[in-house]
Amino acid sequence: MNRDLLNDEQWKRIAPLLPGKEGDPGRSGKDNRLFVEAVLWLVRAGAPWRDLPPRFGKWGSVWKRFRRWAEKGVFERIFNEVSEDPDFEYGLVDGTIVKVHRHGTGARGGLKIRPSASRAAG
Repeated sequence: MNRDLLNDEQWKRIAPLLPGKEGDPGRSGKDNRLFVEAVLWLVRAGAPWRDLPPRFGKWGSVWKRFRRWAEKGVFERIFNEVSEDPDFEYGLVDGTIVKVHRHGTGARGGLKIRPSASRAAG
């Protein structure tokens, strides 16, 4: 498989931070690197979950795993590890976690800035 979103050095840095690896209690993740690559593909493409290419697995399973990891703070740990890396250009933010206030969604009202008195007189 062509893994072009994470280089091997980046993978070595984040792999120990991930749950479900060999030796962890409970069930091991089938392929943590493939899963992280799937999430990075979504971030890069800006695509909805349902458009995830089949090579990454079933989109619903990937989404559920993403949600579990997000709730456990796994992506925050990953971000903290790679944030200083100038070659790592992805920010992991998802609309299922970050909610916009209703006034930030383009509600009516228009521009609230008014010209100053000096501009209006000229």
